[in-house]
Amino acid sequence: MSTSKPSFAESDPPGTRPKMLQVGSGPIRSILILQTKYLGDLVLASALVKNLQLEYPGVRIVFLCEALFAGFLTAHGIASEAVAYKRANARGTILQRGLELWRVLRELRRFGFDMIIDLADSRTSHFVAKAVNAKIRVGYYPSERRLRWFEPQPANVRAKPFGYGEKHFIYRYLSPLEALGVELRVRAPSIQPLLPETARALALLDKSGLQRNAFLVVHAGASFPGRRWLPERFAEAIDIMSAETGLPAVLVGGPDEAEANDKIMSLVRTPVVNLVGALSLETLLALLKEARLFLGNESGPMHMAAATGTPVVGLFGLTNPIRWAPVGSPSISLRPSMPCDCVGGDLCRRTNPSRACCVWRLEVGAVVDAVRELLSQTEVVLERTV
Repeated sequence: MSTSKPSFAESDPPGTRPKMLQVGSGPIRSILILQTKYLGDLVLASALVKNLQLEYPGVRIVFLCEALFAGFLTAHGIASEAVAYKRANARGTILQRGLELWRVLRELRRFGFDMIIDLADSRTSHFVAKAVNAKIRVGYYPSERRLRWFEPQPANVRAKPFGYGEKHFIYRYLSPLEALGVELRVRAPSIQPLLPETARALALLDKSGLQRNAFLVVHAGASFPGRRWLPERFAEAIDIMSAETGLPAVLVGGPDEAEANDKIMSLVRTPVVNLVGALSLETLLALLKEARLFLGNESGPMHMAAATGTPVVGLFGLTNPIRWAPVGSPSISLRPSMPCDCVGGDLCRRTNPSRACCVWRLEVGAVVDAVRELLSQTEVVLERTV
């Protein structure tokens, strides 16, 4: 068989491989996955990893990811190793960006990858894929960011933007399997907590006087202000739910989300356990697993909760749940009617889901009704598993 580098024309349809490239002709021992974005994306991408692990037993999977998430990926077996990409440096001066890219490339090249899967689909990830230059390089066609005339096409295996004829974003991350001809066996993330982290979570519950499967986790944060339901509405919903169900609420979130949670704490009339900024991602996962239900904005913790199997009520704004609803557990996704009458004033950018404040239009009554409904739907399932 020819050992020359595979190539293809721009007109080749997505989901096809060059004839000279036989994906199954040699052992796949190491795979690099480029995903430098957010926690929710990494949770969804874990389903891709599981399929690859089933197809290639013993494969070494390395993620290029944001430094904050590296430990979480390796601890839960999503990655064998993780190379940290410091986005703060990548957004700095030209010198800082160049040094960060050089450091990353130097570290990645030592692995000698057999395959690269570019989930990030960015200018930087295209450059990295080309520079690392594994024999199999999977990318999306068409790309979200159209290549300029002078930019080389790094991929020699083209994946559809969304695979298997589906619309949810998880099928963007599963699409490379279709392009590679790998059997799709796992369609949803399933990430279970580590035993030491479960012990830590149970100790926190005991300290707070809470029992397993007998509390609600509430996450009022999100990456961008436009995706955050109003704190006063969270507080009102917590009071109503606690009074009706007897289930206390536990607030979770990162240290940068303290302001919204402090406002909730100042407004609620019922006792609430505030663990905002107090949990690692690993312990947060364990706590989510023990919850009766998760209520929160479209965010990484929402996808984490679903991946543990905990029922989820997700709150959406301009982002369409058809694309981003939680997968892996029973869930209800709420979104105000569209098109949206602007409620955010100068804060809003009507075409940018991260800057549009449509989620603010969700009423407390609708959210509480969704919690009631999902608690009722999952009650029988819970009784069977206890």
